Amino acid sequence: MPANPADVETVSSILTALYDVISGPAGQTRNWDRMRTLFAPEARLIPTGKRKDGTYDHRVFNLEQYILNAKPDFEKEGFFEKEISRKTDQYGSVVQVFSTYESKHQATDATPFTRGINSIQLWNDGKRWWILSVFWQGETADNPIPEKYLQ
Repeated sequence: MPANPADVETVSSILTALYDVISGPAGQTRNWDRMRTLFAPEARLIPTGKRKDGTYDHRVFNLEQYILNAKPDFEKEGFFEKEISRKTDQYGSVVQVFSTYESKHQATDATPFTRGINSIQLWNDGKRWWILSVFWQGETADNPIPEKYLQ
């Protein structure tokens, strides 16, 4: 499936498409084919965080592994992730975005169940934007999101 040109035309449009494609109510299958069009074939998704024993760890997924891992949870429980702040650095065709997010089980929930920062690396091949990696960490009581990433 080719990408919708509107999804990959700008950094803002590809990030909007990313948040849109992973968000939805319980029972709704996400448009995984659309998600595949946003990512370069070799892209990686890397969650990191604190384990129950207090140590930190990370996992590295290719896109298909991420979909297999996320699909059951996304379809069992509603999941709506929304960008609440963005810091962008660009050099030529390379872009690094710190995208602060909040996640809710229902779009109408008053408060998020989690917040965090997605570190997203993008590349423009001269025709469109591609996501190369998404590396994220959720906020914790002992590691709150710095104010500069909430503005």
